[in-house]
Amino acid sequence: MIRVRPATLLAPLAAGALAFALAACDKKPQAVSTSPKPDQPAGHTHAPGDGHDHGHGPATALGEQTAGGFTVKAVREGDVKPGGEATFDIAVSGGAGKPAAVRLWVGTQDATGSVKAKAEAEGDGWHAHVEVPNPLPAGAKLWVEVESAAGEKSAAGFDLKM
Repeated sequence: MIRVRPATLLAPLAAGALAFALAACDKKPQAVSTSPKPDQPAGHTHAPGDGHDHGHGPATALGEQTAGGFTVKAVREGDVKPGGEATFDIAVSGGAGKPAAVRLWVGTQDATGSVKAKAEAEGDGWHAHVEVPNPLPAGAKLWVEVESAAGEKSAAGFDLKM
């Protein structure tokens, strides 16, 4: 006769219930509003009532610069922590048409010790998650490189306002 302990039978059931509960915690898709927040680049969309941060943190406008005939506005969402990831929204206007690519990095202008991230087009703007070097170099900035349709690249630096 094989004897089975009740705990042996309950373990798989408990694991299944835990997996179900974790899956149920995922956020459900919500309707998306196309109205930008006051400090948000045009075209950036958010679900209503989501606090404007998609879990990234509060938005901080970093300013406006020109790069290669383009006007670039940058907004940081959340904090910048060395060794972590920072999130940015970028608006690019002017220039000769839509940029071919927008790349970002945190650090020095020459990108030494930094990883460049290619921003993804989001509406009329761009969104990127950028690795932050550890240690953060003295005078580090957010650098935004805009590549024109003709392949010309130019960059603008923004104070991180940490």
